[in-house]
Amino acid sequence: MPFKKKIIVVNNKMQRGYRYTLVASPGRQFDPRFKPSLTPKQMLALGVFGGRYLRDCKKEYPKDWFTKAKLYPEGKPGHDKNLNFFKVDASQPLSVWRKKGWIKDQDPRGWFEWYCRYYMGRRSDDDERQIKRWIAMRRHIMQIKNNCRTDDLLCRPRQRQAVLHWAYDSRKV
Repeated sequence: MPFKKKIIVVNNKMQRGYRYTLVASPGRQFDPRFKPSLTPKQMLALGVFGGRYLRDCKKEYPKDWFTKAKLYPEGKPGHDKNLNFFKVDASQPLSVWRKKGWIKDQDPRGWFEWYCRYYMGRRSDDDERQIKRWIAMRRHIMQIKNNCRTDDLLCRPRQRQAVLHWAYDSRKV
């Protein structure tokens, strides 16, 4: 059965009335250079971003993404590093991301929000930039490979958590 385009209207704490169109089936038709080892659902279940992201976005994404997601209580400021898989902070504040120009209006939460929407089937003029940023994270995978034993998940936990935020599964490195 051919894919039927669908328009998504976003209304959450960071975006009101933003619209985008899904033009591909979820998890399909990715740019051939972009091969994440984790889906957004898997990332949320493992523990990313201190449980902070997507708490107010549950209407935008499939319900099953959130059944095992490790999320910080909504309405509470901050995040909890213990919700992260490696139990460490590995993120810079959103204000730093904005200052560095990493945030675009269409995805005010940054790369992970872009990835979730890309995974769902949105394609945008920001795909090339975000895919290049994802590719650049490979240098961190190489540092883990070069400095850690395969089964030593305690080696470089901050770096491992950071690559987890970028859909790389360092448990398999």
